[in-house]
Amino acid sequence: MSEQAPLRLLVTGASGQVGGELVRALAPLGAVIAPTRAEMDLADTASVRAFIREIKPDWIVSAGAYTAVDKAESERDLAFAINADAVRVMGEEAKSIGASVLHYSTDYVFNGLGTTPYVETDTTGPLGVYGASKLAGEQALLSSGANALIFRTSWVYGATGKNFLRTILKYAREREELRIVNDQHGAPTWSRDLARMARHVIARCESGDRSADLSDIYHASGAGETTWAAFAEEAIRQLRQGEPAAKLAKVTGIPTAEYPTPAARPANSRLNCGKLEAAFGWKMMDWRESLSNVLNEFE
Repeated sequence: MSEQAPLRLLVTGASGQVGGELVRALAPLGAVIAPTRAEMDLADTASVRAFIREIKPDWIVSAGAYTAVDKAESERDLAFAINADAVRVMGEEAKSIGASVLHYSTDYVFNGLGTTPYVETDTTGPLGVYGASKLAGEQALLSSGANALIFRTSWVYGATGKNFLRTILKYAREREELRIVNDQHGAPTWSRDLARMARHVIARCESGDRSADLSDIYHASGAGETTWAAFAEEAIRQLRQGEPAAKLAKVTGIPTAEYPTPAARPANSRLNCGKLEAAFGWKMMDWRESLSNVLNEFE
């Protein structure tokens, strides 16, 4: 394909945080096809195969996923169907038509016991079903033989959708105190930054940096690091700057042990993104800067 030819880009999960941003971000590159669940059901491999064969995309941008971390513990089959089986089929079909795949994965493939930011070659060890299903998806995609770029990210949020920030901003106005975990470390990642990164990567691949040569796993999370409690504190601090008269909740940090959940969370979700920058010249936005941008969208 020539550099100027418009691409056909299949985006899964278009109703989600990252998928919605991808539909807008990728539009300059060509025709973006964003199927509904009725058109392409990620829980049904036959549906996935049929849709890909029908539209014959140049790129499959895989943002759709089963992300209910706690619910996955009791819905293992569904989590694996969406996060592993569907991704395997995407790889197989991409391989057969010469398409490339850009797939999003997660820090949950690690056990969180590391003391430094994880690099791509560190040993994986998911703590729960969600992480295990995402890891299985990574492995299946890489084994498919397709040109595949996998981007692990963490703590995704934005101005729309269901996410930690939106929940915190709601409760900050309704309660006097918010008790939030302060011993899980990571970096919030703006959904729009992930979408812009995808556009940049695809454009680079199409301009001559062929994806076949770059097929691999990369880390792509917000720059810097924080805890959930500190993230909430910073969000409320920035919110208070714009609304000095508002009565907003105080954040109290608590250990994970005081907030039990069906699925264990990694204590260390930090990801080293140096490989992404070296390969594609893309640096993820610092989480404080992205937070400011997202909060401005609420105004």
